Order: sequence, then C-alpha cells, then structure tokens
Amino acid sequence: MLAKRIIPCLDIKNGRTVKGVNFVDLRDAGDPVELAEIYSAEGADELVFLDISATEERRKTLVNMVRSVAGKINIPFTVGGGISSIEDVEILLNNGADKVSINSSAVKNPQLINDLAQKFGSQCVVVAIDAKQIDGQWIVHLVGGKVPTELNLFDWAVEVAERGAGEILFTSMDNDGTKNGFANEALAKLSELVNIPIIASGGAGNIQHFVDSFKEGNADAALAASVFHFKEIEIKSLKQELRNNGVEVRL
Repeated sequence: MLAKRIIPCLDIKNGRTVKGVNFVDLRDAGDPVELAEIYSAEGADELVFLDISATEERRKTLVNMVRSVAGKINIPFTVGGGISSIEDVEILLNNGADKVSINSSAVKNPQLINDLAQKFGSQCVVVAIDAKQIDGQWIVHLVGGKVPTELNLFDWAVEVAERGAGEILFTSMDNDGTKNGFANEALAKLSELVNIPIIASGGAGNIQHFVDSFKEGNADAALAASVFHFKEIEIKSLKQELRNNGVEVRL
C-alpha cells in the first residue's frame, strides 16, 4: 500500500505566503522560502507553491523563489499559477520545480494537458480543480475561484485523467479555510472515477480531518495551509496520529 502524503501549501502573493477563507480575506503567513525549509525539515512529503496572482512581473519573481526553495529542501515540490505553455513549464522545471500545477489554462485549453504530459511525463503534471456546490452540483471555478464555468467536477476530472494528468489537486471552495473538514464524499467519488492520485484540499482544521480524508475520502494525499503556517498542527504529530489510526505514512 502506498504511503499517504502530507503536503503543506504555500499560496504566494507579492513574494509572501498568504492565507484566506473561501479564497478571500487574505492575511500574511510568512516568508515562503523559510516556511519551505521548515516544512522539509519537519517531515512534509511534498510542498505546493501557488502564485495566486500570477502576472508577467510576478512570474519572474516566482522563478527566483523556486530557485531559492530548491536549494533549501530535499522533497518534491509543485509550482502553479499563471502557467499556460510548455515554455512556462520548462523555465520552472529548469529552476528546480519537480511538478507543475495547471488550472484555468487547462480548462481554457485542455490540449495543454496532453502536450505537457507528452513532453515532460504525466508524473510532472498536476491539474488543480477548484469547485463548489451550486444547486447540488459541483461546479468548476477559475481565476482563483472567481469565475464559474459550466464544467461539472466529476466530468472534468475524468477528462483530465484521460488526457494524461498525473494527479488531481481538488480544492473544495465551500470548505476552504473553514476548518470544518475536507469534502470527503466528493473525494471518495473522485477516487472511484479516476485511477490517478487525488490530493484533498480545503477544510483542514484538526488531525481527525486528515484521518477522515484518507479513510472516508480515499484521498492519496492531503494538502493544508493555515493549520501548518500558524502552528496549529505539527506535521510530526499529525503523521504519528495518522499511523495510530491505521493510515500508512512515512515518518
């Protein structure tokens, strides 16, 4: 059985780590490079960096940051935000990223998933899907959750997997920042529908929520931000507790 992964997420804006609730009300959470180094030392399995307000100028900033982080950590890390071409991905991988996360650009140009998987390998391509429930349907949203689409979460996840994505990072916008737990029903359905790893995101508030994401949601990895940034949960104790609950993790 593959070990479940714990992944701190660093949302980057103007070179700083920020955290909000339901994708708004952002507050500062520290220096991304320092946080990355701490998480790597504390036993995180991977890191995710999302440039949540990527523009051309910040893209350059992000590349410098990726390079700085790569020099400080020894775990895989995924970079996302404003990636829309093979060239964007080449630059990030050449500066130390291990994987890239695409979201809006994949919806606007689904062929991009095929192209990136073909060029760099599926293991490199994470498709992030932000969705929230509208009239009982999980609807995919773009641009940091601001723009609803007509896509259904589950249909899009199946297409993404068929096009060659290596992983899906599913964020429940309804749960994001609420600390009420992950969207386990949706996670369980996703893991039934596709045969690639699903990363749970949105809603972590305590250790039991992580246990539930793996046991009820069948997630392959769980991602969180504020509970780690503000020291509400220590990664080492989280992993020990997961193991105590019969969840296989690397200690």
